[in-house]
Amino acid sequence: MHRYRRYGFQVRRGLTVNENSPPLNVLFLCTHNSARSILAEALLNHMGRGRFKAYSAGSSPRDDQAPNPLALQALANAGINTNGLVSKSWEVFGKPDAPRMDLVITVCDNAAGEACPIWPGQPATAHWGYADPSAISGSDAQKSEAFTQTMHLIRKRLEILVSLPPESLTRLRIQTTVRDLAKS
Repeated sequence: MHRYRRYGFQVRRGLTVNENSPPLNVLFLCTHNSARSILAEALLNHMGRGRFKAYSAGSSPRDDQAPNPLALQALANAGINTNGLVSKSWEVFGKPDAPRMDLVITVCDNAAGEACPIWPGQPATAHWGYADPSAISGSDAQKSEAFTQTMHLIRKRLEILVSLPPESLTRLRIQTTVRDLAKS
């Protein structure tokens, strides 16, 4: 049994998640919402088996609302759907009609250090830092490889998250679990 199975995840109103529960809403934050957070959103939606619904946003999203093309290419190469992925402001998720988040994870050091909005429902938070693959200089192949490697690092943590049994997804332990995953 994996060492993280002993931890749980906080959910709405303290209920235990089971197969009939609504999915846990997870928001991934990165300053520009063009690479790491986009990778995490698409990966979790692909891997989450209906138990998780992922979103992403940033404090200063790209003006053209287009994710980094190399992030989209890495996802497409892995067979992951990229339809509907856009760069967006985190302000979208602070509005009254926004989905209520159960978990908010920053995936870049800049976003982790910024003053985040107050999220309705006081979701659990964690920081999973990843190097910015768009900051890599070199050949096109080296840049592409940086995105692929970042995607694989994110996938490793998400595999642990999605493998947790439903009965362990309790309100008391999400903060500890996602922060422990940052160490793996």
